[in-house]
Amino acid sequence: MASKIPLVVVESPTKARKLRDYLGDGFVVEASVGHIRDLPKSKLGIDIDHDFEPEYAVVPGKQKVITQLKKQAKNADKIYLAMDPDREGEAIAWHVKHILTEKGTDREFLRATFHQITKDAVQEAMAHPSKILMELVDAQQARRVVDRLVGYKVSPVLWKKVRRGLSAGRVQSVALRLIVEREREIEAFKPEEYWEIAVGLNVEDSKITVFADNKPIQPLPIGIFVAQVTKVDTKKYEPKQEKDVTPVIDLLEKAAYTIVKIEQKDRQRHSLPPFITSTLQQSAANRLGFSAKQTMAVAQQLYEEGIITYHRTDSFTLAASALNDARQVVKTEFGQEYLPEKVRVFANKSKNAQEAHEAIRPTNAKLHPNQLLAKISSLSTRHQKLYDLIWRRLIASQMAPARYKQTKATIEAKHQQATAELIANGSIQEFAGWTILFKNSEDVILPDLAEQQSVYRADINPQQKFTLPPPRYNDASLIKELEKRGIGRPSTYASIISVILDRGYVERIEKRFWATNIGKVVSDFLLQYFPVIMDYDFTAEMEEDLDRIARGEKEWRQVVGNFFLPLSKKIKEVEETADRAEIPVEKTGEKCPLCGETDQGEIVIREGKFGKFRSCNRFPDCKFTENIVEKLAGQRCPLCGEGDVVIKPTRWRRNFYGCSRYPKCNWASWSKPEPDLKITPEEWAIEQQKREERKQRRSAGKTAKLKKSKKNSGSKKSKKSKPAKKSAKKPTKKTTQKSTQKKK
Repeated sequence: MASKIPLVVVESPTKARKLRDYLGDGFVVEASVGHIRDLPKSKLGIDIDHDFEPEYAVVPGKQKVITQLKKQAKNADKIYLAMDPDREGEAIAWHVKHILTEKGTDREFLRATFHQITKDAVQEAMAHPSKILMELVDAQQARRVVDRLVGYKVSPVLWKKVRRGLSAGRVQSVALRLIVEREREIEAFKPEEYWEIAVGLNVEDSKITVFADNKPIQPLPIGIFVAQVTKVDTKKYEPKQEKDVTPVIDLLEKAAYTIVKIEQKDRQRHSLPPFITSTLQQSAANRLGFSAKQTMAVAQQLYEEGIITYHRTDSFTLAASALNDARQVVKTEFGQEYLPEKVRVFANKSKNAQEAHEAIRPTNAKLHPNQLLAKISSLSTRHQKLYDLIWRRLIASQMAPARYKQTKATIEAKHQQATAELIANGSIQEFAGWTILFKNSEDVILPDLAEQQSVYRADINPQQKFTLPPPRYNDASLIKELEKRGIGRPSTYASIISVILDRGYVERIEKRFWATNIGKVVSDFLLQYFPVIMDYDFTAEMEEDLDRIARGEKEWRQVVGNFFLPLSKKIKEVEETADRAEIPVEKTGEKCPLCGETDQGEIVIREGKFGKFRSCNRFPDCKFTENIVEKLAGQRCPLCGEGDVVIKPTRWRRNFYGCSRYPKCNWASWSKPEPDLKITPEEWAIEQQKREERKQRRSAGKTAKLKKSKKNSGSKKSKKSKPAKKSAKKPTKKTTQKSTQKKK
């Protein structure tokens, strides 16, 4: 009888490949390729009358994976479920166990979790397995069931009362509300005029031009510094109009200037803690321009390659070995003075932060970002950029603080009985500390000044300004706001943003979120008729309930019942009483070409699933539609100079810029071109070649991964199991036609 070989099941083929390398021939490693069981897409899949029992079904297309898992399970007495160490990973492990459990067998199912895919961590986890934590499974089931109930019960109301094809989501709709409310703030905003007066001062009595384009010239000449008027006749100076400025300028031109007070103090800036999921997404958005979805995808690949620790975490904890490695890097690369005496430890803020989970960090702090691509050729510069960010954040967290000398000079401008007070601030970095790893703003240097010293006016710059509306959210600021309000969890932020973009409720324009008309209508309708599920505090409390389930403090079916029963009553009420919501259209004043002269059809601009389009206002009686081509006003194609620069959407709702003469001119760019940009055919050919090389490298990397994965998977099979070689047979014309018909 053949000996039993333990089976290890993971989610991804990349993870499976790494584990085969680490575990050797003593284990068979297979991948579930994500979820293998889930709620069915074709129906609700929840038995509401029987305590919200989920009706799970095999995910379409996964039958082949399940067959392979069952085949390998027959030869195993132990099955290690090595999915990711979070609620979703726990749920996948539970589903795999359900699929592989057979009556009459004594297979032992073990849960193996590792927060980094390194040889030591994997072998340690395999040596000390545990059991599936049903509290985490129940928390994931509760989230899935609640989200399904909202999506499948509230969405049909939107179909009836707004437009078919729309959908609602428990958390996504609340995130949409944030963006819509910000849009309304911007629309309602009325700018207010105000003025500021800056004075260029000189330690010598001579006039000199200090300001250009309303800014101090850089670098300022020696002895020159800039001060702001803050008080006039001991009262706070807040000029609103030009008439408030004119008399003060007259005073400043005639006044004598004296330093009345010098304040100096030392200041320190301490480094931030290592990344958790939310701060990584925010930093990658601000520094690298990554969307939350891109950040999580790249981080997942780095984790599976064993380069970083698990990237879904809200814990600032660091292993002792990681702290020692980071401090060693600091000492070796920067010197003893950059190393603080004590190890820096950061407190966890989240109630659910588990000490076993670490912050996001390199698995080997000694692996410099410049060495990453040489170590793993299949990775791209995008992986290197994100790894560089993670590496710097870890190393900086164990470095000495930056030290600054801050100076504040108070200056009195006096003419006869009239006085004005001016303030000049300076800051000099005396020791870089951790900031040596990041680009710093330049020092603001004040000349050596003393109290009662006379200084002299060199230049005056009165500047008219207007208050600005609150900025639109981007990935970083939206995630920060969601986190502050307790809406969603770090592992869900990327999917929240992706869903509202895919549904066409918001658009990402120049990395900012703009609410569309349909997004505003959906948000307003849900807020009017379903105020509870759109309430920020209620949504945050629901998230806390899910966390309580994960901690074993609440029973998941009870939480679902408390949520859904009042919601179901509200749904019936809204279906019976709510008025139909109208989606606003933009009128053009043009007559519809299909309606003829006698009818009153007018072309309007509507918003659809794939963006804006032109149609007749008599739809559905008139079927006229036409695509909209958006142009950058006054901009010609930088390559040919003849076509207009047009904005073109992709199927992923991301816009790019191209030439209106395509395909005669094939210029295209993801980023908005500068108005004066010119590209020669030679430069464009070089750019095209670089793009093709990047494409080939990505393709080659994927092919190499696939080949290695197949090779490793096949190495576990015995030679006897190889099928006999079949003679190559040239297909006849008849069989070729059949094959072609099948493909069609």
